[in-house]
Amino acid sequence: MAKAVVLLGSNRGDRVALLGKAQQRIAQDAGDVGKVSALYESEPWGFDDDTPFLNQVVIIETKWSPNQLLHKLLDIEAELGRTRKNSPVYSSRPIDIDILFYDDLIIDDSELKVPHPRMQFRKFTLMPLNELWPDLIHPVLKKPVKALLHDCNDELKVEKLVTRASYGV
Repeated sequence: MAKAVVLLGSNRGDRVALLGKAQQRIAQDAGDVGKVSALYESEPWGFDDDTPFLNQVVIIETKWSPNQLLHKLLDIEAELGRTRKNSPVYSSRPIDIDILFYDDLIIDDSELKVPHPRMQFRKFTLMPLNELWPDLIHPVLKKPVKALLHDCNDELKVEKLVTRASYGV
């Protein structure tokens, strides 16, 4: 079994419910859900929108290869209303599921890039990841998550929400 770290995000619809459904579907189809971060509310990164995102990091144990896991997660996104566009422009979405890490592998192919290539620039990713696994070493940058967060220049507002959502996973 491999350990994968995924980031969930939503800024359309019932954000809390969508993150919960995504977590349940991950548990059913993609792997055993282990640690789950608190919810973090953040300003949209890379585009303007009035609705903030909710983000959460989930650590899973999976039997699937990295590319198989990616396809499982893309299927879950589609089930939950995500329509992917072939555009480099960021936009609002009901659900987004990104693979941040897959064991300590470095993958750079046309379909998948792991570790996630922009995580070190995004507080909305680093804050919940730091909550769960501050000493995880980024296999490319050779720094722990807590150092990446410390060095991150992202000035967008990210706020940890007081309550943890429990989805019965």
